[in-house]
Formats: sequence, structure tokens, C-alpha cells
Amino acid sequence: MELKGKKVLVFGSGISGIGAADLLGKEGALPIIFDGNDKLSEKDILHKTRGDYPLEVYIGELPKEVQLSLDLAVLSPGVPTDIPQVKRLYELGISVWGEVELAYQVGKGTVLAITGTNGKTTTTALLGKIMADHQDSVFVVGNIGNAYTSAASQMKEESVTVAEISSFQLETIETFAPHVSAILNITEDHLNRHHTMEEYIRVKELITKNQGCDDYCILNYEDEILRKFGENLTPRVIYFSSVRELDEGIFLRDGRIILRLDKKEIPFMKTQQLRILGRHNHENAMAAIAMAYVAGVSAEEICRSVCNFQAVEHRIEFVEEKDGVAYYNDSKGTNPDAAIKGIQAMDRPTLLIGGGFDKGSEYDEWIQSFDGKVRYLVLIGQTREKIQEAANRLGFHDCILAENLEEAVKICAKKAKPGDAVLLSPACASWGQFDNYEQRGNMFKEYVHSL
Repeated sequence: MELKGKKVLVFGSGISGIGAADLLGKEGALPIIFDGNDKLSEKDILHKTRGDYPLEVYIGELPKEVQLSLDLAVLSPGVPTDIPQVKRLYELGISVWGEVELAYQVGKGTVLAITGTNGKTTTTALLGKIMADHQDSVFVVGNIGNAYTSAASQMKEESVTVAEISSFQLETIETFAPHVSAILNITEDHLNRHHTMEEYIRVKELITKNQGCDDYCILNYEDEILRKFGENLTPRVIYFSSVRELDEGIFLRDGRIILRLDKKEIPFMKTQQLRILGRHNHENAMAAIAMAYVAGVSAEEICRSVCNFQAVEHRIEFVEEKDGVAYYNDSKGTNPDAAIKGIQAMDRPTLLIGGGFDKGSEYDEWIQSFDGKVRYLVLIGQTREKIQEAANRLGFHDCILAENLEEAVKICAKKAKPGDAVLLSPACASWGQFDNYEQRGNMFKEYVHSL
């Protein structure tokens, strides 16, 4: 779509919304920012924008005459597509994009895109490092914290964009077509947004929607949903597995990562050379390696980059050791499946801090994964009683309810013994107590440092 002179509604005034408005302004469009939160002020929103372009701002309600004048609407990822204001846009026949679609249509170069319930950020950061070590013009964007729209205007034909894409962002794509995509896993999450598991799966699989036969899709062979999904895809499928050798794909053999492709075996590093812990991170590394290799990076260059990669902040991040107790920040464990991977990575008795905003998840599998490692489960937030009830039902009774994260850290420090670990891995979103999981992780680190 030619954007110049078009009236475009930007729904939402967060990082993605502001990035979209700024990009539209650069492209000569006439952006209109709307935010339903009537506690915001027009001045605050205008202060966040960058660039000199005409901009209208509406808060609380969007006048009907403005709706009727629109050529396009761009939704921020946090705006559900089934709320009345968005349904009205569809009824009026207005094209509705997400900020990923907008950025893709403006941007240039090759796109490598990653989705999945868990592991997206680590895999995106790792692939971003590999590509940045390999060539000059690389952008790491998306759900990782850098708005895709803020980078799109800087992209050139030789650029590579490594994008972490959430289910919220995939709901509103139209032409978005990565050269290489990856779906790392699919487990229950965001059902408060997508309502059913079937819809969540459908949206995740949209990442392959526009890929052609010259493109690639990297899938987890050990995920039954994805194994079946890969059987009928247009792009070439490369599976990864951490538990078996594959006839074709990337797998582990005697602790070494091997890629078997076109009847050739390409050996990579041993997992003990990685600086990221846990089997789930071996899987993340395999996905990133496969993506980089089919994108044209040599095995030697990939090995060098991967072996120098440090863990992502807030994902099983070592904080420090005090009085013989190791503290780990896994604030990005925002659902039970991610938190399972956090506890599985621990190799010592653990005092676990969990709880937070209720996204409608069930916690039985998480509690069952403790496997004798968890000495105490210290719970905070909206879900603390719900999790305690599930734990008691499953025979785990060492739960302590805390008023807030600071108190939880102090309780753990008091009860921990030398040789123990204290792990913040909440299995819940941060909302209600914190702005986001990053703030929660940073506060945890502050409380640990001040013990």
C-alpha cells in the first residue's frame, strides 16, 4: 500500500504504537494515535514521539467522523482484535494491520522470524549475534523489546532482520513472509486473549502463511503439534530434536550438535561449550544454528558466535552468590511451561519464587516438574492461593505466601542453606504488580544485591 497522504489510525500509544506513528510520519502518511486509556494525556503521548510530522491524538473515545475518514488502521500487539472498537473498523471495511505488517511493508532485505511459546527471546538474541558477527546491516527486532517499526526505515536490500514474533503480532499479518521461520514449541499460554488452544495454535502457525518453496521453516520434532504441522508445509521443513537422531534435521549425538542436510552431516559445537544452561537452551541453540546455516552463514562462523553467546537477561540469569546460595533471575518464565524449563535447569536444591497475574493457566504440570528439587515454594501476586491449592492437592505442602517480591526474597534468604539456589521463575505474567517482566527481574536483582 502507498502510505503517503493516507490517514492511518495507530491503536495504542506504547513502544509499538509510537514506533508505528513515527514510521508512518517518515513515510508521509497522516497518523492518528488513539488510546482507550482515559488516564493518559495528549501531552504525554506527543512527548514520546520523534520527528516533525502532523499528528492527531484521541484518548478514551474515537469520534465517528474520524473512523469514517480512515484509510488504514495499525494495531499495537496489546490490542485484541475482538474488542468492539476493532470490530467496528473491520465493519467499515478498513484494512487492519499490526505493527509487524507495517514494518515489513516498509522495510527491505531478508527476514528471519521466530515464534513459539517459550525460548523466543534467547533464540532471537542468539541468531541476532550470529548474523551480526557475519555481516554489517543486521536488525534484531520485535517482541524482544526493539520495535520493528523503529528500524524499518533504516533497512537496505542487503539487510537482515531477525524478528521475535508473538502470537499477538501474528494475528494481524497480511503479506509478512520471512525467508526463514521457526516455531520452537506450542504449549498453553495467552488463553485469556485467544480463548481456545486451537485458536492459539492457528495464530502461531500463521508465521508460515506467506512463505514459498524457496523458504525454510524450522520446527521442533518433539512437539507433536509441530511435527504434524510440518508434514504439509510449502517452505522446506527442518526439524530439530534434543532427544533423538533425525534422518534429516539438527540433533544431538554424544553431546555434540549435528546438522544432517542433503545427505551431509555438518558437526557443530558440544553442548558443554555453550554458556547457556539446560536442555531447552540446547534446543534454542539448534534452532538458531539451523536458521543461520540456511541463511548462508558457515558452520565455522556459527560455532564461533554461539560459543561466545551469553545468557539473555531475565532468562535463568545468574545474579550472584551470597553465603553459598546462588540466586537466579528467570522473570521471563511468564507461563508454566517456561517455568518448568527454569526448574529443570537447576542442579541443586531450590527455593522457588512464583505467582503473579492470572492468565487462566493451570499449574499442575509445573508443580509435578519439581521432582524433589524444590525445598520451598514462595508465592506472590494474584495467583498465590490458586497455586497453593494446586500444590496441596498434588502433595506439595512447603508453600509460603508473601505479600510482595521483596518479602519473598527475604524469606528465601532466611530459609536457604549453603549449596541451595533461589530461583525467581513465576509461571505467571508480571502485570498488576509490575509494568513488565523486565521490571520484575530488575527489582529481584536489586533485592538480592541489597541482602
